Amino acid sequence: MSAVVPPASDLGAMSDVSSRLAFFKNLQGVTTKIHATTNIDEIMLELSQEISALFNADRLTIYVMGEDRSTIVSKVKTGLNSFKDLRLPLTEQSIAGFVGMSRKLLNLRDVYDEAELKSHSASLKFLDGVDKKTGYRTKQMLVAPILDPEKKDLLGVVQLINNKSGQPFSALAEEGLQSMAHTLAVAFQQRNKPAHVVKSKYDYLVVDGVMSAQEFDLASRAARRKGVDIEDVLARDFQVKQPAIGASLSKFFGVTYEPFKPERVKPFDLIKNLKREYLEEQQWVPVEEGAEGIVIAALDPEKVKGSRVVNNIFPKSKLLYRVTTTREFVQTLDQFYGSTMDDTSVGDLLSDMLGEEDEAIDSGGDDVTAAADNELVRLVNKIIIDAYQQGASDIHIEPRPGKDKTQIRFRKDGSLHPYIEVPASYRSSLVTRLKIMCDLDISERRKPQDGKIKFRKFGPLDIELRVATIPSAGGVEDVVMRILAAGEPIPIDKLGVLPHNLSRLKEAVGKPYGLFFVCGPTGSGKTTTLHSILSYINTPETKIWTAEDPVEITQKGLRQVQINKKAGLDFAAIMRAFLRADPDVIMVGEMRDKETVAIGIEASLTGHLVFSTLHTNSAPESIIRLLDMGMDPFNFADALLGILAQRLAKRLCPSCKEAYHPEAAEMKHFLDEYCEELRNTTDFKVDAEGAMDRIFKAWAKAYADDKGRFTLYRPKGCAECSNTGYRGRLGLHELMIGTDRVKKNIQERERVATLLATALEEGMRTLKMDGMEKVLSGVTDMKQVRAVCIK
Repeated sequence: MSAVVPPASDLGAMSDVSSRLAFFKNLQGVTTKIHATTNIDEIMLELSQEISALFNADRLTIYVMGEDRSTIVSKVKTGLNSFKDLRLPLTEQSIAGFVGMSRKLLNLRDVYDEAELKSHSASLKFLDGVDKKTGYRTKQMLVAPILDPEKKDLLGVVQLINNKSGQPFSALAEEGLQSMAHTLAVAFQQRNKPAHVVKSKYDYLVVDGVMSAQEFDLASRAARRKGVDIEDVLARDFQVKQPAIGASLSKFFGVTYEPFKPERVKPFDLIKNLKREYLEEQQWVPVEEGAEGIVIAALDPEKVKGSRVVNNIFPKSKLLYRVTTTREFVQTLDQFYGSTMDDTSVGDLLSDMLGEEDEAIDSGGDDVTAAADNELVRLVNKIIIDAYQQGASDIHIEPRPGKDKTQIRFRKDGSLHPYIEVPASYRSSLVTRLKIMCDLDISERRKPQDGKIKFRKFGPLDIELRVATIPSAGGVEDVVMRILAAGEPIPIDKLGVLPHNLSRLKEAVGKPYGLFFVCGPTGSGKTTTLHSILSYINTPETKIWTAEDPVEITQKGLRQVQINKKAGLDFAAIMRAFLRADPDVIMVGEMRDKETVAIGIEASLTGHLVFSTLHTNSAPESIIRLLDMGMDPFNFADALLGILAQRLAKRLCPSCKEAYHPEAAEMKHFLDEYCEELRNTTDFKVDAEGAMDRIFKAWAKAYADDKGRFTLYRPKGCAECSNTGYRGRLGLHELMIGTDRVKKNIQERERVATLLATALEEGMRTLKMDGMEKVLSGVTDMKQVRAVCIK
């Protein structure tokens, strides 16, 4: 960067000779760099900020003459977060257009002063749409035409906006800008020199006039300097479209160009034995099979054809080779195998959407709505993909009334984190798009609605989302989307259940009939645990029916039914149907009412193994809840196999968790807290000190080192966990088995405290006790255990 005049100084104050010489010396430095670039795109990439600083201007715009010779198109736009070009007609409807039409320099003190505008032309106007949209206030403006030095034809316009000193641009600035415009004119002429020699597969872009030889040379150098694919540079920095790149590749290789087709059906038979990693390495993919043969899309068809690898894989088929671009090759693989990347940031998408609006304001175009809608579709897809890739369980879209932005937050590991804010102008469109995706009534804004998105129809991920819309204050609608768990169930041994509980759990669910509950709040992993249990008992000789709302996890061997209340298919109705379908095992997603629970108890007493969930805080409380619903205590006690209460606590990040040896006082407090709920048991009533000593010795044997020291861990924070210290979650479990003593307490309708004491004496460990043992094992800390365990 050349040395520039300090930003605080004003060009209008340069009356002394030394200041004038310093300014023109700096101007000469920038001029030299412009001559060295010989094209406008390198000015855009490297010199625009330097030019703005030289004139102490807040913003710079450089326009070039459009192909129709009646408009000018922006190529440099500092301060605007948009890559979209602004197209202005050569008329008095804009200041830059007027300067291009009149071919005269214009220096304005305040563009909103109508008297000043009329002093130059009665019809001169300032387009204030961008200001209104962004909140920016344009005041001073210095604009000069870029003219052919010989023919005086218009080549473009250079525009400076807002002197940082707050004063009008000086006469010295006018003189400097005219000199700069002359330099830019020379650069514009140089960039139009043709180049015809084809050396690479992208040279037809130059031959076909898509870009100049200087632009392509700049793109090549930028790709080498940044270490990225040249196609990325061409598309991102020079706005070259994929079909144009594809046409150049087609001419170079002499084969047809194969574009990415969003509607293409996945060719299962062709790719069933081909892994994504292999195709990425070999740079080809079979895309479809027709009457003429199998179509092979490749980045280098000659190389692939010459290797004869494809012939060996499809020996009896005719092969049709096509060429495709790098980006479309990756899109096709994402389409077939699922997306792992999206190279467009959400910030870029928002900028593009604002850019579409800016262009609509400045050019008066009517065709921008469709483009803006397309950007909105991409934004919605990007939000869902980012949430999935970041491991979020829920997406919260929270509009605010008036002109406030719409906030979007992700729930990750149980906590909400801000993601982005979307402009208020897209509030309604965003909600409408989501309603369209899950077939909801877009005209209904006063009532809550719920639905489901099968994202495979709209994007590259094969996932489902449960959607709820809720009208909120200010006439807006909130949307909450839960990303449903998918894929195979977790093996029961991988659930994180402590060995003490795991053996008792396997024994309970291995019984031929009875009733087993998993309880906990929404989002505590109940469905995941139930499917792990079903996977454990799922054998070819067992018939298992499940009723779920919604079906989140699927596994082979299960007959799964989706709740449909509109069709009268609720849990009770499905339960009655199941009993006529010769089941061995029944799993009901939730027992919400007396009828469903009664059918479940009846089924368990007539030789069926029944699983279900409850929204209760602890295992003993679940029993009281069911009795309060009117269940017969004797039938319920006979049917009960066990109740597993569950919570999810944040897991310490394995990459950065910090180990330490706790002091004796800390361990004493830890032991006291562990034993709080045991004090009503028989052992503690007889000999509390002896009972605590036995627990501590058991800990020392299981978790202490050879010197008797315990090792605990605390959060630290790193890049892997976004500096939170936690990554992922683990289950805390409270398993209450239906022993004879517990069943006697149920028949006698004992209180929760009595049930708890009996269960503890029978070997149950509370949620907090289970969590504290996992603290000792080093996977979480007490802060997280206390956060999810309510006494």
